[in-house]
Amino acid sequence: MRRFTVPVLSALLSVVVASAPAAAVPGRAPAGSDRPVIFVHGRNAGPGVWDSMISRLTAAGRPADRLFAWDYDTAQSANETLAPRFQAYVDEVLRKTGASQVDIVAHSLGSLTTRWYVKFGAGATTVHHWVSLAGPNHGTQLAWLCAPYDQGCRDMTPGSYVVSRLDEGTETPAPVRYTTVWSPCDEQIAPVSSTALSGARNIEAPCLKHNELLTDETVAAEVRSALDSD
Repeated sequence: MRRFTVPVLSALLSVVVASAPAAAVPGRAPAGSDRPVIFVHGRNAGPGVWDSMISRLTAAGRPADRLFAWDYDTAQSANETLAPRFQAYVDEVLRKTGASQVDIVAHSLGSLTTRWYVKFGAGATTVHHWVSLAGPNHGTQLAWLCAPYDQGCRDMTPGSYVVSRLDEGTETPAPVRYTTVWSPCDEQIAPVSSTALSGARNIEAPCLKHNELLTDETVAAEVRSALDSD
């Protein structure tokens, strides 16, 4: 029978340990590139507004089967109607992908429903990164123009029930990571400072109009950076 000295045994053990696959850590969120991303459009829009950003993310190595875009009726209530529907959509994405968490990228009005899900729904445990592009997170004065006939607009008005509840207490409850991107030339969010949240990473974009944030290369790079961070 062949015998090994202690140094030889130690070397052999090192090789075995190094070559063995790493064990999965129960409950740990998947690596950034594996975590599904759900894109949520703004008022009077649809999933197609994300085509440019999704193309840039896939070109940068994101798996296409991990990128989803939720569609919804923007005239409905952000909290009572849409938040439960969004929660059901997140649950379906988690079931389909086998992931334990998702990332969310929302534009404009989409920021309110997704924030409601994070703060008052199951999002505290199912959302890793939440990114808001030009979100009316403290309301926008322009929403008064359509508020008389549109619930989504009423939700976006400064001081609305939805905005007040979302901004009550901490605006960015842990452990979700928050990023906002705003533009000094945004013609739809008044004031433009409405998008930034206390406790979030708030990024000033170049001089872009409201919908230009969806297709701008520098904004897409900031979104990718946020999603790739811990």
